[in-house]
Amino acid sequence: MIKGVKRYLLCFLLVVSIKGFAQQGIQFSQYAFTGLTVNPAYAGYKEDWTLNMVSRLQWTGIPGAPRTAAVSIDGLTDDLVKNIGLGLVVVGDQLGPQTTSSVYANYAYRLQLDAEDTRRLCFGIGVGASQYSVDNSKFNAIDGTDPLLGTGTLTRISPDFRGGIFYNSPTLYVGLSALNILADAAFNDNVSVVRETRSYYLTAGYLVPINESIDWKPSILVKEDFKGPTNVDITNSFLLGKVLWLGGSYRTGVTTINKSALQSNIDHYDAVAGIVQFYVNDRFRIGYSFDYNMSKLASYQNGTHELSIGFSFARRKERILSPRYF
Repeated sequence: MIKGVKRYLLCFLLVVSIKGFAQQGIQFSQYAFTGLTVNPAYAGYKEDWTLNMVSRLQWTGIPGAPRTAAVSIDGLTDDLVKNIGLGLVVVGDQLGPQTTSSVYANYAYRLQLDAEDTRRLCFGIGVGASQYSVDNSKFNAIDGTDPLLGTGTLTRISPDFRGGIFYNSPTLYVGLSALNILADAAFNDNVSVVRETRSYYLTAGYLVPINESIDWKPSILVKEDFKGPTNVDITNSFLLGKVLWLGGSYRTGVTTINKSALQSNIDHYDAVAGIVQFYVNDRFRIGYSFDYNMSKLASYQNGTHELSIGFSFARRKERILSPRYF
């Protein structure tokens, strides 16, 4: 029987209990700029081959708090017809003694909906694998012979599959996707690891021109795993001079349907975030967001920092008919 653990392990258990209900699966505050991480049908949206990198340090000040990083690259295979998009996503997530690494190859078929090619309906699939590892050396029991603690690093690898649809026009985007589709069938043993559950994402955004220099973009992300509270992220952003995005978001958990596994007295994970994105030029973007937790966890941590970088490679000589604001 474990008599005690290190301080970071206690924090890890706290994080697991919260994350298990409110933050299963990846989610970035800058989700509007990292679309391929949650929807394979996003592949090729910007048409140019585009590299995106994002790093998220969550709940800084808590030992063992989540750290997530993702790198993605996507683009078109044909610059004329533009109906095939390909993409690759690599995600790493660390939560206390556990590390999860995933890689997905993504394919999107893009239907042209108008003669001007300003609207597309895209269908995407992603195939990959996830590796779950637990480093038992990071556990420290008073009883050194505790049989519940293993030795070394425990690792499990499982294949995975994801799918989605994505619609875009110059002023509107809507996406629906399912991630970790094979999660429930990933393991057939009793090994205790924190596994990502099957999750569904709904994303949408709309661009409203205010004047020649200011555009307003409200957007929303809804994440559902049918086990914890439904996660809702509402964001308002303003584009200034076509180069600077300034925005803020509010994230909360809501109860939408009856879930037998969900405790009635669970605290929702509420947070607000400030977001800034700057286009250095037509090809290079850099972004930063700061999240502040509004729940009981607020007094134990120093906020969440998220940094993202995007770079598009110029391959085509012709101009894009409509700017890619999403």
